[in-house]
Amino acid sequence: MNPEERALYIISVAAELAGVHPQTLRIYERKGLIEPARTQGRSRRYSERDVALLRRIQELTNEGVSLAGVKKILDLEAELEDAQAEIDQLRAQLEQAFEEAREAVNRVHRQYRRDLVPVTKAVVRIRN
Repeated sequence: MNPEERALYIISVAAELAGVHPQTLRIYERKGLIEPARTQGRSRRYSERDVALLRRIQELTNEGVSLAGVKKILDLEAELEDAQAEIDQLRAQLEQAFEEAREAVNRVHRQYRRDLVPVTKAVVRIRN
């Protein structure tokens, strides 16, 4: 598990780290903005990633964005991140395919060089 994803903080600590009231975290959870991990006793536990997300939510709300707007922005940012990861993966596959094609072309070119006959040994027919 990524260290950023380890659920370490209880709600009061996470709220303090994010600069909000614990009740605000409960509201964010009800609105679907954040989903903290739960212990067996159903207590909330927040990770570093959760705290970073809480800070992002605060940044957006401080700019005047409603919670519904924040949800849409976060969804779009996640979608953009996924699309960028897919683009990076496709770019890597394309680069690999180009490299394989270059190697294939070079193999063909090397084959041509072996088939060439020196001009001094070639038979040339001259017509009158």
